[in-house]
Amino acid sequence: MPLETQYNLRSPGVKRLMREAMELASPTEEYYAAPLDDNLFEWHFTVRGPPDTEFDGGYYHGRILLPPQYPMQPPNIILLTPNGRFETNKKICLSISGYHPESWQPSWSIRTALLALIAFMPTKSTATIGALDYTKEERQALAKKSKNWSCSICGTIVDKLLEPGTSASPILTKEESSILENVALKAEEDQTERNEALQESNLTDASEENKTEATCLKKTPRAVPIFPNENEAHKEEQNVQDSLRQRNLQNTSEVTEMQNTITDEILRASIQRSKRDRFWTCVIIFLVFIIVVLILRRMFFM
Repeated sequence: MPLETQYNLRSPGVKRLMREAMELASPTEEYYAAPLDDNLFEWHFTVRGPPDTEFDGGYYHGRILLPPQYPMQPPNIILLTPNGRFETNKKICLSISGYHPESWQPSWSIRTALLALIAFMPTKSTATIGALDYTKEERQALAKKSKNWSCSICGTIVDKLLEPGTSASPILTKEESSILENVALKAEEDQTERNEALQESNLTDASEENKTEATCLKKTPRAVPIFPNENEAHKEEQNVQDSLRQRNLQNTSEVTEMQNTITDEILRASIQRSKRDRFWTCVIIFLVFIIVVLILRRMFFM
């Protein structure tokens, strides 16, 4: 069944994805992406490893899962081809993915996500979700093997892209150029900030432990009596008890008043119900009387 007949074409997300599918219908040297035949919100893509890196010559295939609120919310990106940089079959934590909706911009697109993914691949890997830290040699070996990798849905991926030099490179917008110039894994930045904060905290704790006992005693405030004498303490305690007693009386009065109100409401409802019951009883008796009269009249004239 064509995608046009499966979805509401008035939906902003559907219209946006239809337009992007048309824009990305032709493969390039760097990337290719298309929605599944039966699901507009799941795309499969293939990207070429960035040149002059350990991923050079590699073909990397993956999935893009788009939320119903796209483009207001970011997609999730999953790589399927072993690559040594990202875990396979696991959502990647990027500043353009679903892990960081606060940094996503609705003007970005699937093409933007693919270009950013290619730029992210050679960046340094640290402790972040979905990241791997393989050696350069291991990644080069995986890049060579990727040419023989095949997707269970799309088939072989090596023929998904155009051969290098057969077409002009895609023209980047100013926004895309700005994104690629400031490539950074947001999760890795957050991890660095957490590590720095942890180190500062450890230094502060160590400094506190090295302080002498005399210094600690100097900084310890002396206990100040709340009440100068026992009479004032007793007076204050008595005031507190009086206040609590008044509050309890007030609460009791409010509860009693509420109970009386509820009782009045129940009584009024009971009276109204009784009136209705008497009315319908009279109606039923009148109807029975009419029926009996009609029966007797019929019998009398037979």
